[in-house]
Amino acid sequence: MRLDKILAEALTDLSRSRIKSLLEQGCVTREGGGVVGDPSLKVKSGDVYRVYVPPPVAALPQAQDIPLDVVFEDDDLIVFDKPPGLVVHPAAGNPDGTVVNALLHHCRGSLSGVGGVSRPGIVHRLDKGTGGLMVAAKTDLAHQGLSRQFADHSLQRAYYAVVWGVPVQTQGEIVGAIGRNPRDRKKMAIVEKGGKHALTRYRVLRTFGRAASLVECRLLTGRTHQIRVHMAAIGHPVMGDPVYATFTRARKESVSDAAKNALSAQHYQLLYAYIIGFKHPKSGEKLYFEKELPMYINGIIKKLDIC
Repeated sequence: MRLDKILAEALTDLSRSRIKSLLEQGCVTREGGGVVGDPSLKVKSGDVYRVYVPPPVAALPQAQDIPLDVVFEDDDLIVFDKPPGLVVHPAAGNPDGTVVNALLHHCRGSLSGVGGVSRPGIVHRLDKGTGGLMVAAKTDLAHQGLSRQFADHSLQRAYYAVVWGVPVQTQGEIVGAIGRNPRDRKKMAIVEKGGKHALTRYRVLRTFGRAASLVECRLLTGRTHQIRVHMAAIGHPVMGDPVYATFTRARKESVSDAAKNALSAQHYQLLYAYIIGFKHPKSGEKLYFEKELPMYINGIIKKLDIC
């Protein structure tokens, strides 16, 4: 039998193409005969082969010319407005076309390496479907300084969220540890055990009849899907959220046809990080950035105004 076939049958975790690749890389040796590189070599009875499987190495993200809406930039950091739909860093299913790829092109390689090979410069994240202000580090010193501020919750962060319904209390706090949903591991949820402490402060800015509200949410912690989970937990999920909000019959009937059609065509949740404030990690200067509601949310708000 051929060597590649024998090895593929013996090493079931490796495909035949992977075996061929290892042979070509010189990772297979025959006892008493050295390195073997020919996949078609005929195996003899009594032969002993050893296969070295190198540990996986994260693919280095490549610079890509993806436009960035830069709000502020100096030698240490960069603040930009991430559009919804753009993933922050490469991962399974999104190997490129991310914020990291855009930053590598824009910053010409001057990004902090603290985040690792696949996340250079990344200090925090926004969900793919959430737009808004982000900060990235261009030096290790900046990365460490910003990370400390995220850890001690001294950064200022605020979001606009258009949510279903009108909260009974016009402002308040939502406290609930967030962890993996025990019934669906792809979702997050407020859990009694195994979660991380999470605190969100909210206040209602505008209402659209009883159908919806424009709410400001301020993060006191930074957990995965925190605002989306917390607002859904009090019965007011973020509009357009494909995971935590459902477009029920009652909700459809509470809005105008124009709003209904706009929401059906909307691909992302109506959540936008409009404020970020922090101390510059090098100079100590207080920096504060604020953006207006983007057009894709304002367009739906105008249609909700007639509810």
